Amino acid sequence: MNWLFTGLLLLLMALAGCAPAAVEVVQVIEQPLVVEEAPPPAAEPVEEVPFGIDRFDVNLGRFDGGKMWTFDNPPVDWFAEAYGIDADSAWFAKARLGALRLSSGCSASFVSDRGLILTNHHCTRESIVEVSRDGESLMEEGFLAATGADERKVPDLYVEQLLGITDVTSRVHGASRIVRGDNERVQARRNKASAIEKELREAAAVRDSALHVEVVELYSGERYAAYTYRRYEDVRLVMASEEQIGFFGGESDNFTFPRYALDVAFLRAYDEDGNPAVTPYHYAWSTEGASVGDAVFLVGNPGSTSRLGSASQLIFERDHVLPQQVVALERRAELLRPFAGTAGSDSADVLNNMWFDVSNTLKSFSGKLSGLRNDTLIARRSAAEYQVREDLFKSDSLSVRYGSLFQELDDLQLSKRAEAGRMAGFAFFGTTLGSRILLRALYGYYYANLQRRGFVDQEVLTDIRKDALALDDFPAEVDESLIKLRLQELQEALGAQDPTMRSLLGGLTMDSLASSIVATTSLTDSAGFAELLDQGFLGSDDSTVRVISALAPLYFTVQQQVESFQNREDLLVAELAALRFTLYGTDIPPDASSSLRISDGRVDGYAYNGTRAPAFTTFYGLYDHFHAYRDISRGWDLPERWRDPPEAFDLSTPLNIVSTNDVAAGNSGSPLLNQHLEIVGLLHDGNIEALANVYVFSDRTARAISVDVRAILESLRHVYGADRLVQEIIAEPDEL
Repeated sequence: MNWLFTGLLLLLMALAGCAPAAVEVVQVIEQPLVVEEAPPPAAEPVEEVPFGIDRFDVNLGRFDGGKMWTFDNPPVDWFAEAYGIDADSAWFAKARLGALRLSSGCSASFVSDRGLILTNHHCTRESIVEVSRDGESLMEEGFLAATGADERKVPDLYVEQLLGITDVTSRVHGASRIVRGDNERVQARRNKASAIEKELREAAAVRDSALHVEVVELYSGERYAAYTYRRYEDVRLVMASEEQIGFFGGESDNFTFPRYALDVAFLRAYDEDGNPAVTPYHYAWSTEGASVGDAVFLVGNPGSTSRLGSASQLIFERDHVLPQQVVALERRAELLRPFAGTAGSDSADVLNNMWFDVSNTLKSFSGKLSGLRNDTLIARRSAAEYQVREDLFKSDSLSVRYGSLFQELDDLQLSKRAEAGRMAGFAFFGTTLGSRILLRALYGYYYANLQRRGFVDQEVLTDIRKDALALDDFPAEVDESLIKLRLQELQEALGAQDPTMRSLLGGLTMDSLASSIVATTSLTDSAGFAELLDQGFLGSDDSTVRVISALAPLYFTVQQQVESFQNREDLLVAELAALRFTLYGTDIPPDASSSLRISDGRVDGYAYNGTRAPAFTTFYGLYDHFHAYRDISRGWDLPERWRDPPEAFDLSTPLNIVSTNDVAAGNSGSPLLNQHLEIVGLLHDGNIEALANVYVFSDRTARAISVDVRAILESLRHVYGADRLVQEIIAEPDEL
C-alpha cells in the first residue's frame, strides 16, 4: 500500500473529524471457490426514445469490453464455443490456484510442488538489488542459486494465491443508501468496504495466520467481492537472468515486436518453518510449447483498464490528463538520461531502476495517448455508448432512472477542465518519480499533521514512518535538478505572480532555491530524516519546512477539488455500470482492478509496417540483432556468457511468442497456458498496438508478448548450467 496517499486520505479525514465505521462479521470462503451470485434484473422492452448523438459508422466488436474474465463468472459457454474446451469448475480451479500475485505489482505462478515461482526479471529488479551483496552486481551478472541454501530471502516481498471469493455487494451498497451527498456516499461505501475487509481479515487470521482478505471493487462499484488469499511472506530469489538479456533491445524495443528478450526470474516460497512451501497446486511445464493457432490462456492480475466509462471521459483524458503526464515524464527522462547506466555509487542501481520506470511509463502513456488520438477508437466507444442509450430507452423505468446519466457525465468533464491547468504542476507529485528530498518533506508534513490532529492509530503511523524511511538516497545533483524541475512546473501551471510561488521563491531564482535546499537540508538521507521525524518535523528549522508548508496546502486544495470531482464521477460511473449490468449482465467483464483474471486467445502473428510479424522469434534473431545493432545502442549488447554460446545450444529454439490475449499493466509475469493448463509461455509485455486496448479491446494487431518456455529451458540447460532448476520444473511429482 502507498502510505503517502493513505496519509493524505487520513489527514483529510482528521481535518473533517471522520471516524472509522463499525465492522461486521462475514464468513471467509476458502477453496474450492464458492460464489454468491444474484442474476441481473431484466430490462423492460418499450418504445425507443431518441437521444441527441450521432451514430458513428463503426462496427462494434463482440469483445470491445475485453476478455479479462473473473473466476466467479467464468465464460464457460464461450470457451466451449471458441475452443471446444469443456472448462468445468475443476478446470477453472486448477487455473486459479496455480496463479500468484506479487506484492511488487506483478503476476507470477507456481511451477513445482516445492514452492518454485516463475515471473519476469523486470518484476524482480528491486529484489535483485536488495539481495545483492558487497562487491556484487547481480543486475549485470545475473544470479543462480547452486543449492537451496544459496537461495536469498528478499526483504518485504510476498506472494498471494487466491483461494475464494464472496459477493459482498448488497452490504457495501447498503451503507450508501442512508446518506446524502456525493462525497458522503462515496466515503460511506469506502468505509463499509474497509470495515468488511478488516473483519474478514481478522476472522480469517484466527483460522490461519497466512490468510489475507481484500475487498475488490468491480464494475466501477456496481459489484464488490471479498477475495481471500493465502500469503507466502518468505520469498527467496532462485535465479535471475542478466538485465541485458532480460531487457534485450532496451528502450527501443520496449512495447514492440519482433522481440528477443529472456525476461525471466525464479523465486521460491518458504513456509513458516523455513522449508520450501508445499504447493500441490502448480502448473506443469510443456516441453513442446505452443504452435500457431493454438488456444492459449493468460492468468494474472491486470492493474486497470477504462472500458466501461463514457466517451467524454476519454476525451478529457486525451486532451488533458495524458498530455500533461507525457510532458512531465519526458522532462524526467531527459533529466535522468545522463545518469542511466552509471555504476560505482550506492545510488546507481536506484537511478537505473528509476530510469527504467520513467522510460517504460513514458512509452506506455505515449502509446495510450496515440491510441486516443486515433478517431476510430473514440468512434467505437461513442458507438457503444449510443447502443447503451438505445437499449436504455427501450424501458420506461430505466429511462426515468438513467435518462440524464450521460449528460451529467459530459457536464462533469467540463467542470474538470477548470482545474486541469493547476493539476499539471503537481503531475507525479508525491511519487517516487521525483525529488527524494521533497518526497521526504511531504511524508514529514503528513506524519506531523496526523500527530498534531490526534490521530491515534499507531499501526498506520508506524507504517507511514516505515515507508518514509525506506526511500533510497539520490546524489545531490539529481535531487537538485528534480527540485528545480518541480518549481518550474509549478510556475508554468500557476503563473509567476501566483502568491504561493512568490512566497515560495522569496525573491530567489528557482536555481538558487533548489541549490540552497539541497545544501542545507537534513533530508538528504534516511538517518537525518528519522531524527527530524522523532523531534517533530514541522517544528524544526530545516530548509524544507518552509517549502513544503507553502506547497502542501495548495496541493491539498487542488486534491480536495479533484477528489470532489472524482467522487461525483465514481458515483456516475457506478450508475453507468449498474445500467450496463442490468442490460448485459456479466457478458462484459469488469474493468481490470489488480485482481485475478483469465484471458483467452490464440497464438498468431500480425500485419505491421507493410510486412508481417511472425508468431515466434528465435535465438537466431537475437544474435542477428546483436551483430547488427550493438554499435548503435547498448540496448542490443549481450552479456559475456551469451556472446559465444556452446555448440549444444539450439539457435532455432523459439524465444518470444505473440498471442491475442487481453493484457494490461500488472499482467507481467503471468503464465501463458495451453488448454491442458500447462505453461507454454511467460508474459512480459504487450506490443505498442496493445496499449490502446486499455480503452477498447481489439486483437486485430494488438498482441501479448511472452517468453517461450522452450527458450527458458534451452537457456537454463546450456547457458546457465542450471540442472537443479531444470530437473525441478520438468520432473513428474514422483521424481522429486
